[in-house]
Amino acid sequence: MADRTGADLVVERLRAWRVPRAFGYPGAAIAPVVAALDASGGDPEFVPARHEETAAFMATGHAKFTGEIGVCLATQGPSAVHLLNGLYDAKLDSKPVVAIIGEDISGPLGAAHEEIGLSRLFGDVCQFVRYGRAPDQVPAVLDQAFRTAAATRSPTAVVLPRDVQLARVPDLLPQTAGIVSATPGEPLARVLPHAADLDAAASVLGTGQRVAILVGQGAHGAADEIVALADRLGAGVACSLLGKPVLDERLPFHTGVLGEVGTTAAARLMGSCDTLLLVGTNDPWVDYFPVPGQTRTIQIDIDGRRIGTRYPVDVPLVGDAVETLRALLTRVPGRRHEQWRGMVESSVDRWRAEAAERAAVPAEPINPQLVLQELGTRVPRSGALAVDVGSVLYWYARHLELPPGVAAQLCGTLGSMGCALPYAVAAKLARPDRPVIALLGDGAMQFNGLAELITVAHHWRQWRDPRLVVLVLNNRDQSGIGGGRTLTDELADRRPDVPYAGWARLLGLHGVRVDRPELVGPAWDEVLAADRPSLLEAVVDPAVPLNPPEPALADLRGLFADGDAARRVRERMLANRVAVEAEDLV
Repeated sequence: MADRTGADLVVERLRAWRVPRAFGYPGAAIAPVVAALDASGGDPEFVPARHEETAAFMATGHAKFTGEIGVCLATQGPSAVHLLNGLYDAKLDSKPVVAIIGEDISGPLGAAHEEIGLSRLFGDVCQFVRYGRAPDQVPAVLDQAFRTAAATRSPTAVVLPRDVQLARVPDLLPQTAGIVSATPGEPLARVLPHAADLDAAASVLGTGQRVAILVGQGAHGAADEIVALADRLGAGVACSLLGKPVLDERLPFHTGVLGEVGTTAAARLMGSCDTLLLVGTNDPWVDYFPVPGQTRTIQIDIDGRRIGTRYPVDVPLVGDAVETLRALLTRVPGRRHEQWRGMVESSVDRWRAEAAERAAVPAEPINPQLVLQELGTRVPRSGALAVDVGSVLYWYARHLELPPGVAAQLCGTLGSMGCALPYAVAAKLARPDRPVIALLGDGAMQFNGLAELITVAHHWRQWRDPRLVVLVLNNRDQSGIGGGRTLTDELADRRPDVPYAGWARLLGLHGVRVDRPELVGPAWDEVLAADRPSLLEAVVDPAVPLNPPEPALADLRGLFADGDAARRVRERMLANRVAVEAEDLV
């Protein structure tokens, strides 16, 4: 067998780790790896993005939608810098991504063109940064990167000099001292809390009179267990933004998303409960948590470092959500509190009526809440949604109740604009047989969406189901905030208008522009039935208020009738928020 190159070894290890595709932007320093991928017959496939940042978002989106390890490629210098935003998204939302960076420095260090200290550059965002200094090191260093990414649910980076990628290697690699050519590992081991901790948690839940469960992304796959526990206790359920797809939001006791972007029902639940169970969540909306001391709290998380970082915890349970909840169900007595459950369900009914009223309020020309409300009854049951940052996030959180089976992802902790369309591309490439919908504002569309629509146009003919629908809420509001800003602010920040639907048609896609409320529903029907990817441009009113719900303090049902007492509790909540934000900055 002919000698291989270091680049061929990269492809072999990606194949061994069952990586279906790598996202990147080609350049000279990574060109040998790209060439080897092109010669691999699509196993794995190289997907060129229009920018390295969107390539990193695609890799993170792949990890989010599939649960697999995402891979992105870049070269040294500014190309590597551009990866950081997507990698920080992976770090903060705990997703495994491996970045492979090519380096081509032939001159003295410190004097080369496009030279940046890559170890320091990636040292904060990646727990693992390694160089492959010789071709026979490539398999081992890549295996270590993949193992670390999987074990820590975080991004890692491997730097490969161009001459290493080009170097010839024998068919049988020598076992150099200190270098072990490893093989891909098996799934991570089960993690279950100690029996004594489970017993303590069951005791707290069993004695609670008003139990609330807050569900995060770490609870994926545990829907049946959460519903069973909630029914056994008569508990109410709320979710974080990242936890929104975990449960059927149409359940009568599901109060919706918690936080500034969330619902009044979720805020009331937190304000009235006496027992709180946190399942796989690190939700940052601490202002909306119960006042410290109001509840007895249990937290389940696979990562013990996260327990108690947002809110005081009485019983920590380090373990897998499904396994831990099943163990709790065998211990928690059936004490369903009907009065509390009735209060929760009445609060949910009031919120749903309020949401419908908000969406029906006339606006000029269209109320953006109506656009998401109309989508709610039309979301394909096998579909996937990618959501961007800005006012569209508020409308998604409140007005789009996700049915079971619909995957939805967003840049939850980093909150970076421009994630939705790269996510959607990754989701569609991973499952070309299912429809995908991207929800974004005109700011995100101008940020990178216009360019990545070219990527969609390049790939769509290979998809079994050609539907990838891009919603652009065109409110011409530069701030990304919307909702009752002053006229002076609006005029100062207003961005140039772009014919978004026309751009889609220019690329050979389907484009629809709607500026009348009665046409919103038919417009959704049209784009969801199209025989190719579509862009729905909805011209919406930037003055529609965001109306964040009042924090939990406002719903303690008269517990603090005294104004001074309420002021003192509000001060404690503010101090708690400042402490958490300060910890995040360290």
